Amino acid sequence: MIKNLLLPFLGVIAFIVIVGVFFQKTQNTNPGQVQKTVTIASKAINVEVADTPAERAQGLSGRSSLAADSGMLFVFETKAVTPIFWMKDMLIPLDFIWIGGGRVVRIDKNVPFPAPGTPDANLKTYTAGEPIDYVLEVNGGFSDTNSIKVGDPVTLSGI
Repeated sequence: MIKNLLLPFLGVIAFIVIVGVFFQKTQNTNPGQVQKTVTIASKAINVEVADTPAERAQGLSGRSSLAADSGMLFVFETKAVTPIFWMKDMLIPLDFIWIGGGRVVRIDKNVPFPAPGTPDANLKTYTAGEPIDYVLEVNGGFSDTNSIKVGDPVTLSGI
């Protein structure tokens, strides 16, 4: 009789453990990694961080999509830099949100991706026109959809 009760009970326990492990892995593929977010006004954006020269050079090039409410934050070795961006090898339109002094200082909206085969010399370049601390790239139209505007406060979390 104990055998008839114990085996189903152990089976249920094993099932719960397996489901729990699977759920935990799908929720956080990098245990211990802090979620990185940029909040503009009250809009939280999950970000990948590009903080090395190689990561900044690669950026979002070659990607055919970017999840909603996500983006890539470009972090520089020093603050108050004046970087120049372009859309080399981009496949989706982007908004560039230029951040300085904890605020949005400029937004380039719906920056189009270039036609395939466009020579580098013919690619349009983008800059804030003033020193900035970070650049956030998000899907084209994101700024308008979320009412993000110049002057909005910016906070970083996990970065």
